[in-house]
Amino acid sequence: MSQKNAAKIGVVTVSDRASAGVYEDLSGAAIMDTLNVYLTSPFEFCYEVIPDEREQIEATLVRLVDEEGCSLIVTTGGTGPAKRDVTPEATEAVCDRMMPGFGELMRAESLKYVPTAILSRQTAGLRKDSLIVNLPGKPKAIRQCLDAVFPAIPYCLDLMDGPYLVCDPAVIQVFRPKSA
Repeated sequence: MSQKNAAKIGVVTVSDRASAGVYEDLSGAAIMDTLNVYLTSPFEFCYEVIPDEREQIEATLVRLVDEEGCSLIVTTGGTGPAKRDVTPEATEAVCDRMMPGFGELMRAESLKYVPTAILSRQTAGLRKDSLIVNLPGKPKAIRQCLDAVFPAIPYCLDLMDGPYLVCDPAVIQVFRPKSA
């Protein structure tokens, strides 16, 4: 969906193999499919597939906020304990403030499905007027985590004077105080 005054949403897949074309990026597609189902207000995606390189992750996040004007960036991949999993560190390096509740809720939700969720290091942070959320790399886990945290995302963007995201209430119930 591309319209005038549409919210810009960055989707960044962090994967050496997907960025090299070894396999199709199913994780980034899962994010976009989910947001297409959730959102009824106008928005457009800025989509990137990049390798697990901290400098490149940082530069991509900075560019998507500072140059592309993305108010929300959702990443997938690079949140585990492997040595090349550096997405949380790159996110923290470019953020002004961190939002640890997102990672806490995503891990709690994931623990309902897999005992290894404790190994995940998802997080979220704010850069200027943008929210960056790090999701796990598996498509099924992406939907589970987004179902858990997305209800707070539109109001978070409201509080930062970002775009007003409207969601399909038959699909996901977002939280906004009655005064908002």
